[in-house]
Amino acid sequence: MSGLLSCKGGLRPPGSARRALLQALILYMLFALPLHGQTVAPQPLQLAHPQGEAAPPLVLTIQDALERAKKFDINVQSAIADAATAREDRAQAKQSLLPTIVNTTEYLGTQGNGVLPSGRFVTNDGVHVYREWGLLHEEFNANTFLKTNVHRAEAAQAVALAKIEVAQRGLVVTVTRNYYTLAANQRKYATAQDALQGAQRFLDLTQRQEQAGQAAHADVVKAQVQYEQQKAAFQEANLAMENARLNLAVLLFSTLNENFTVVDDLDSPRTLPPFTDLQAAAERQNPDLRAAEQSLLLAGSDVRTARQAYLPTFAIDGIYGIEANAFALESTVAANKEKGVLPNPGYFITGNFTIPIFDWGTRRSKVRQAQTREELARTQLTLTQRQIVANLYSYYNEALAARESVDGLRQAAELASESLRLVQLRYQAGESTAFEVVDAQKTAVDTRNAYADVQARYRVALATLQTVTGSF
Repeated sequence: MSGLLSCKGGLRPPGSARRALLQALILYMLFALPLHGQTVAPQPLQLAHPQGEAAPPLVLTIQDALERAKKFDINVQSAIADAATAREDRAQAKQSLLPTIVNTTEYLGTQGNGVLPSGRFVTNDGVHVYREWGLLHEEFNANTFLKTNVHRAEAAQAVALAKIEVAQRGLVVTVTRNYYTLAANQRKYATAQDALQGAQRFLDLTQRQEQAGQAAHADVVKAQVQYEQQKAAFQEANLAMENARLNLAVLLFSTLNENFTVVDDLDSPRTLPPFTDLQAAAERQNPDLRAAEQSLLLAGSDVRTARQAYLPTFAIDGIYGIEANAFALESTVAANKEKGVLPNPGYFITGNFTIPIFDWGTRRSKVRQAQTREELARTQLTLTQRQIVANLYSYYNEALAARESVDGLRQAAELASESLRLVQLRYQAGESTAFEVVDAQKTAVDTRNAYADVQARYRVALATLQTVTGSF
């Protein structure tokens, strides 16, 4: 009975019963009663934002983002403009093989001398000469029969079209990187928000346990430090998310607009095809390889054009019209008025056959220049072939490693969350330390952030791989 007596003579429960009763009281206060310093949702930094319309945010998928970006990307639009120019060059090259027809109207006024009807310029037959000519011109040379300029223009157009695809594939990588960076940063923001709220709850718990004599002041200090660190991390996550949104907005809108959200599809499965299929696709539809091959054909056309300068050319001009002293179908000739009125319309044909003889080596120099460019294009083609093969292996290995990391970090994030839950329960039961709780919180945040990063990395790796292989 003496063990149940207090120093004042009252009843007192034994030590083990007191501890059990105190722990039950703490748990009751923790889960059933309103807490002192109850957790309040943290407020993000008041960051500056571009002014926009107060409308519901636009929801964008990755395909929506890609379609929008194509309209505003300067590289894609420049490549499209180059292709349009190349198409017109091809049309002009074809049209240059056809005869040209022009019309000219001239008046030749010669000062008279009062004696001769032709006036002072003996090359004319009168002081008034009128010309109304329709000219047809056709030139026959090696290009007319071999169509070298047409083939060159076709190769240039093929290069321009291939560069459009190169620019579009590069844009896909850029948009994919910015899109999934925003999606990952949104996840990190949510993780930081949860971690800050968890740190606040843990700080409140340590303070209550210190007041109840169940925790040391060191636990409160550790919890306070953890809370401040998580608060700073939350602010940094908010800043990173808004910066990612700005970077994506620059690509997607004609005016800077942040009033949009992206669909987070990081958890949707994306398969990685077998390497043999990707290798075959790279051989069939790689735009860099196609551009290099067409550039070599273009350089070969330049060599043939330079060599054709050694060959003769033949030109023919057919003219129909009038060259008379009066602008009329019939008139008298000033130098032979006695012949009476004569018809004015008529034709004449001029043929010109030119054989190149000597030009101080200019033609030979142009051939050497064209051959040098052709050799450079051949070297560029072999380099492109090697680079494509190297990129195929490198990008595939990157995608493969990222996919394996996704699977591993998904499990790690789940285990870290479960570990944090168990450590918190053990701490509430007095079986764990504050250092273990803080470490578990940090591990859970780090693994969740790493999981978001590697998911975005996998999507970017797939987009980068498709620059070599095309869509799959």
